[in-house]
Amino acid sequence: MKPDANLDLQRKDFMDRENRESMDEIHLRILRVTEDMRAIQRELNCAAMQAPNDPELMEALSDPPEMESIQVLKSALDQMRHFLWFYMQVMTSGSEMGEKLRQSLRQDTPPNREAERQQQLQKASDAIMLRYLADSKFRKPN
Repeated sequence: MKPDANLDLQRKDFMDRENRESMDEIHLRILRVTEDMRAIQRELNCAAMQAPNDPELMEALSDPPEMESIQVLKSALDQMRHFLWFYMQVMTSGSEMGEKLRQSLRQDTPPNREAERQQQLQKASDAIMLRYLADSKFRKPN
């Protein structure tokens, strides 16, 4: 084996390990966030059930700062829901753009082309977002 080929294999193995570790961290974070969201839902549900019988609690829950934090959370969740929909479309669908993106992800990318690859991925995700937004003008809201 050529020395350059051996070095390329070592780099690829390192990048694969790094990607696996990164995905493991993301997976754990998803589990933590999911559990946090479930806890928030339970607590808000309890508050909503108690509020009709407690005027002071009802007033506290409907205060502008309280409603603003709920609106911020709702907005972040809506954005994440849209992003996850796009992500699932790209990673699981047989669409042409999704297939091109998956092919580019499978290719061995030399380290000096990493920035170019990131730029291509960003352009692809931007294109998907624009297509969805253009299509959504003609859809009924959920």
